[in-house]
Amino acid sequence: MKKFIYGFVIGAVLAFPMGINFGKDVPLLSNPFAAKPDIPSRIVERTGDLLQETKETIHEATKPVQEQMKK
Repeated sequence: MKKFIYGFVIGAVLAFPMGINFGKDVPLLSNPFAAKPDIPSRIVERTGDLLQETKETIHEATKPVQEQMKK
């Protein structure tokens, strides 16, 4: 049981910083607290892409109805 607990603690200590780096899209073995994340620009970039994809999907879904309204 001791080996399991030691392994769990060591694994958590090693995995926590790697998880932070993974979330920031930086190399896994870099310092997780060194660079300030540019969160606002990342949010704008990701939501812009998502918004464009959503508009295209809605346009494709409503295309048959729009064609019927033109007739």
